Amino acid sequence: MKTSHHLSVIALSITLGVGLSACSNSTNNGASTVKDTVIAQSPVQKYDAKTFFETTTYFGSSFSADGSYILMGSDQSGIFNLYKMNIKTGQQTALTDFKDTTYPVSWFPNDDRVLLTQDNGGNELYHLFVRETDGTVKDLTNTENTRANFVNFTNDGAFFYATTNERDPKFMDLYRYDANTYERTLVFENKLGFEVAEVSPDGRFASLAKMHTNRDSDTYLLDLRKRTSKPTIISEHTDPANYNPMAFSPDSKQLYYATDSKGEFSQVWQYDLQSEKHSLAIKDNWNVRFVYFSESGKYRVSGVNADASTRITILDTATGKEVVLPKLPAGDLRSVNFSKDEQTVSFYINSDTSPSNLFVWEMGSSSAKQLTQALNPQINPKDLVASQVVRFKSFDGLEIPGLLFKPKGASAENKRPAVVFVHGGPGGQSRTGYSAMRQHLINHGYAVFAVNNRGSSGYGKTFFHLDDKNHGENDLQDIVYGKNYLQSLDWIDADKIGIMGGSYGGYMTAAALAFEPEEFKVGIDIFGVTNWVRTLNSIPPWWESFKKALYDEMGDPATDAERHRAISPLFHAQNITKPLMVIQGANDPRVLKIESDELVEKVKQNGVPVEYVVFNDEGHGFSKKTNRITASEAYVDFLNTYLDIPNKVAVK
Repeated sequence: MKTSHHLSVIALSITLGVGLSACSNSTNNGASTVKDTVIAQSPVQKYDAKTFFETTTYFGSSFSADGSYILMGSDQSGIFNLYKMNIKTGQQTALTDFKDTTYPVSWFPNDDRVLLTQDNGGNELYHLFVRETDGTVKDLTNTENTRANFVNFTNDGAFFYATTNERDPKFMDLYRYDANTYERTLVFENKLGFEVAEVSPDGRFASLAKMHTNRDSDTYLLDLRKRTSKPTIISEHTDPANYNPMAFSPDSKQLYYATDSKGEFSQVWQYDLQSEKHSLAIKDNWNVRFVYFSESGKYRVSGVNADASTRITILDTATGKEVVLPKLPAGDLRSVNFSKDEQTVSFYINSDTSPSNLFVWEMGSSSAKQLTQALNPQINPKDLVASQVVRFKSFDGLEIPGLLFKPKGASAENKRPAVVFVHGGPGGQSRTGYSAMRQHLINHGYAVFAVNNRGSSGYGKTFFHLDDKNHGENDLQDIVYGKNYLQSLDWIDADKIGIMGGSYGGYMTAAALAFEPEEFKVGIDIFGVTNWVRTLNSIPPWWESFKKALYDEMGDPATDAERHRAISPLFHAQNITKPLMVIQGANDPRVLKIESDELVEKVKQNGVPVEYVVFNDEGHGFSKKTNRITASEAYVDFLNTYLDIPNKVAVK
């Protein structure tokens, strides 16, 4: 059974991901107008962070072999663990009770064993484990300082494949595991920095990706039955373009891959392994993000990134017609999966105002069954806020998209402060979807504007590359012009606008305070890079396969160290004069704690208020609910203090 993301290592952007629900409203001058609507409404109840984060996060939608259960991850205990959900009764049964964050990978195809993954305190050294039917758990990696990724099972369930970097920390080798004995065989020694995408269901071929630059990559096939064979390129091309493998067909006769060689957006093409012919499979006016199949191939699932929302299509491959789903709640479908007999479908629905809830649908029936209720029942959904897609023109006339949340009751007579939120990356995207952290800010009176500055993904390859080796410059000006756009709205308090973001967004926050010190009143840097010289020289070794692409984006530290120093807020901290909050995970392998330590110390020397919150059991992001609560309360308290927002309504 395949899933939409193959669940090798589950990188869950729980806190830093920004999701929203979109409706476009562009004007002729390239900006959007957010209109006041006067509606009689009851006062909005204010909730504390704990109330928002008592909402449960669910993910995972694969069926057990007999179709009775769904394997899912949930943080209902405060830490992510594994559960099985009875699709008839909705009863959840805990499968693990670890004190460290644990993610589901897959059921075994023919029984109730489970593969799962776990790192150590956020260090990103994920190991692969098997949970036996008696509840015992065995580490299949079992070597120190090793990272392992699950790939997939063969269609008969006799074998599964995984990659590890135990031989060389820089490269992931491919192993075949016997699904009964767990004995493994090295089937591909990866000495040239390929990314292993998938193994064909019959176990014969592996699809590989090779990144050359951030504009150019290739897709390869490797015949695993010929031990002396070498990867064979199937994407010969002359002009720079990306070719990335996606999925094999269930009969192992075709490989589907994505390419942006035909225009601005990625299309999906089909490669016939026997005839070696290429043919177009899926195209759209946006990037096609994924494609995969049900057990026999009767149904094909594909997803498109349509203006920061996901649009999913389920195709009946025999008729070529789209499957018509029953009437469902508003929101994006996520993680669509089929039972082994292809009679039942599972999926999540997520929106700005509703966290992901799991549904099952018997094919052809008139309604789907909702199995979870993720939102804390203490929260009135009417107190939550959906986003609006807006666009504004930046300093050079380029149109920049963003997702704007307007607090309830905001008007020209009741102006509200705001924060510009910058996504991670570089090259990320603020997208639609529920965020407890964001709703907590909005609920306490803050407008949130998630700007997708130049360099963001999802808006075409030209837009994506506009910030290459230009970080902290034109992309930062997009953020400043996003602030200017907010100031043009009559319901925004133009003198009370801050900036915040996570990872790359944390860098942009610190850069805004250092390089545009008069633009924003406060900044909240969450796991942000402040010293590009150190960061690019200390990237994790397992990033080797895409290091060249990263250097094309950011610059090579061997030749661009002077520019890296020039754009690093740490070396310009003397310019920071506005209150700053810094959030850091002690185990972060990407942004080392010393970076935040040094920035905090330097800014304090300016006599500027600095609040520094370190989480000793986190890495690059939040995995534990209690830490997300602590951080979210800290954001609101900090903004209330330094943007001077009176908390007039008692918190529930």
